[in-house]
This record gives sequence, C-alpha cells and structure tokens, in this order.
Amino acid sequence: MNRLYIKGFRITTEIDPDSYVAHLPIIRTLRRLGLFSFNSPVTFFVGENGCGKSTLLEALAINSRMNAEGGSRNFTFSTKATESDLHHYLALIKSAHEKDSFFLRAETFYNVATNIADLKLNLDGYGGKSLHDQSHGESFLSLIQNRFRGQGLYILDEPEAALSPTRQMSLLVEIDRLVKENSQFIISTHSPIVMAYPDAEIYEITENTVELTPYTQTEHYQITKQFLKNPQQMLQLLLGSQ
Repeated sequence: MNRLYIKGFRITTEIDPDSYVAHLPIIRTLRRLGLFSFNSPVTFFVGENGCGKSTLLEALAINSRMNAEGGSRNFTFSTKATESDLHHYLALIKSAHEKDSFFLRAETFYNVATNIADLKLNLDGYGGKSLHDQSHGESFLSLIQNRFRGQGLYILDEPEAALSPTRQMSLLVEIDRLVKENSQFIISTHSPIVMAYPDAEIYEITENTVELTPYTQTEHYQITKQFLKNPQQMLQLLLGSQ
C-alpha cells in the first residue's frame, strides 16, 4: 500500500461569516463532516465551477508549506496575494514527511515559469529547456516528467487545462509512474480522462454534499458520455433547430 503523506484534514475553528469561503458548497459540507480522510494515493475533487475545489487545494498546498501561486516549498514569489484565508482554518493530519512536493495550478503556471527563469534555476529538472520556450501543454508535461521526483506530495489544480486528450492520457502514465514511487496526488479536475485513474477516490461536490462517487456515476462522465453518444441530438437541445 502506498504511503499517504496527508491522511486527512479538519476545519479547526469557526470561519469568519464575512469570508466568502464560509459560503462555498465544499466548505459548508466539510464543516458538517468534521474530519475528512484520504484513503488512496490518488484523490480527485470534481464539481461545478465555483464549488470550492481550487480554494480547498490552495489551502492544502499552503498548509503543506508550498507557494500559494504554485511551485514547491522553495518558491517564495508572490505576483499578487489573492489566496483565500481558508488555510487559517484547516489542520492537516500528517502520517509521514514527503521528500518532494509541488503545487501545480493551471491559472498561475505562467508565473511559476517566469519565476524559474528569473531565478536562473538549473533547467535540467525542467527538461533542459525554458518552460516559456515550450507550448503550455508541453511545459506542463515537461515539469511533471522531469521535476516530480517521486516519494512526493503533488497537488494539481485542473492540470488538464493545458493538455490535449492525448496529453491527458500521458498525464495518467506519469501519475502512475509516480504512484509506484510512493507519491500521493490530490487533484481537482473536470476531465473524464484524468479522473479515470484506476482505484482513485473521486469526491463529487454538489451544493449540499461531498460524496465518494464511482467514476461512471460522476456527472462529468455521464454528461460527456451522453454528448458523445449523440452530439447532434445534444446540440439540437442546446441550440434549438438550426
């Protein structure tokens, strides 16, 4: 069984009712649940935009001493302080200390790549080439393939944003390689391809629940399957007669 570096977390104190995080669906539910436990080396949080997935992952990363905008514990830059205050209210339950860590978030990846260039870091750990000299998708995969060293805690916020379907399948290969090297992944995603990783735990977030959900019963899977099964019918429903 793979080692879990974060076994779980809980919300420790009452959240300021004026903070927007108090009203996020995922936070309202987690406050009721108390302790949240991780039981698999790969955990997915899925749900609609605005449900709080990215806010939760950001807080988990900050409390794991990773940079709020992305990167490892060695990244200290701040382009603009936009992180929420959720990390103040979370307590992590750790079972071991990881040897490697990285917070990869799609929306601020450009800032991470710029910081790497500004610091003139050794690019061997990033594929030997500036991340700015590669396409968005190429730089994403290059970082994962070369910088993620195993025995690590990796928090990925919508990693599919820059990846084609083929590259999303390549991401699955990299996740599997790293899981076999005793790594733990916590991932938010909208991609039915990415969330198909075998034996992962998928938590689907709705307005009132955070529920462990089988892959084929997730809304993302069902909607994608329905669309691909009969795209013309779906388009007619969405757009009306053309």
